[in-house]
Amino acid sequence: LQNEVEYDLAVIGGGSGGLATAKEAARLGAKVLLCDFVKPTPLETQWGLGGTCVNVGCIPKKLMHQAALIGEVMKDAPAFGWEMPAAKPVMVWESMVKHVQNHIKSLNFKYRVELDQAMVTYENGLARFPVGTDGHTIETVCSKGNIRTVTAANVVVAVGGRPTPLDCAGSEWALSSDDLFSISSAPRKTCIIGGSYIALECAGFLAGFGYDVTVLVRSILLRGFDRDCAERIERDLTEKGVKFLYGVVPESIEETSQNRKQVTWKSSGNDEVDCLNVPHMQRSDVFDTVFAAVGRSADTSALGLDAVGVQYNLRNGKIFANAAEQTSVPHIYAIGDVMEGCPELTPVAIQAGRTLAKRLFQHDFHAQTDYHHIPTTVFTPLEYG
Repeated sequence: LQNEVEYDLAVIGGGSGGLATAKEAARLGAKVLLCDFVKPTPLETQWGLGGTCVNVGCIPKKLMHQAALIGEVMKDAPAFGWEMPAAKPVMVWESMVKHVQNHIKSLNFKYRVELDQAMVTYENGLARFPVGTDGHTIETVCSKGNIRTVTAANVVVAVGGRPTPLDCAGSEWALSSDDLFSISSAPRKTCIIGGSYIALECAGFLAGFGYDVTVLVRSILLRGFDRDCAERIERDLTEKGVKFLYGVVPESIEETSQNRKQVTWKSSGNDEVDCLNVPHMQRSDVFDTVFAAVGRSADTSALGLDAVGVQYNLRNGKIFANAAEQTSVPHIYAIGDVMEGCPELTPVAIQAGRTLAKRLFQHDFHAQTDYHHIPTTVFTPLEYG
């Protein structure tokens, strides 16, 4: 088959996992194509090569987390002998975002250079499996609408995920993590919807910048994490001024005449906790920014998986694959966040991509990713590993 196709490997997705797969396969002598295209968010936010972690995930999150920690340290500096300026330090959001985004753009450029050096063909186009093909054919559609068709002996799907939108009236007024790290003006008073690590990490650095932060939590914080650590994080965030409302979900979001957002919430009906049972509980408030962090879904809806028979989870779009990352179509593989049951962590995707490339092109069948006992971290002000 290798003599009948243009590439030994086509990688769909230019995030951490896709880049690692493509570069390792090329290093082992394979002819590789990498396709990557960032669909704009509803608020028209876009970014460059590198995927979620680099552009709208770990990297900007950690930089903003560090910015908040620096502000906290500056408050303690006089107690350690440092003479500080008389004026109180002020966070200038616009300046901070500019520096963060400049760093990210340098990484985007670096990845392009690395692909060139590895002799990987890069296609800035939205890839899909056309109807009526056997899964070796891929169409790429560029931003101008031009369509290119290529063939590959093996295909790796590494498209990752995108934030799940809110299910309430006025959901279009809510930012997601795809937007938050590049907004041009300070979020100021912010309503965060969700109790995940993404919600809490963002609540932590926003509170560290001095903004008023309220978090709406459907049930409990950090479900699936150690409860003692989750409770310690909750106490620490509360001490830093973050307000938590438990047992609630947003009912509606409306824009006010001052371009602010009125959020109305209702009981989530969760048996574990329901703060709306408290008499005279406030049911709405007005915020400058609403940020939704209620989970992520695999970015597979436009891939054409049905056209080639790749099986996936209808609920979240994630692709079913075995321990060797192989899908229901033997020459199509899934790695990283797009794979059902895979921990949504950048190092896991990188490891999976590299070991898969070794199996395919070095025939090292002992190279396999162990998906058990993988450590993780939560970058709230109280860092938790």
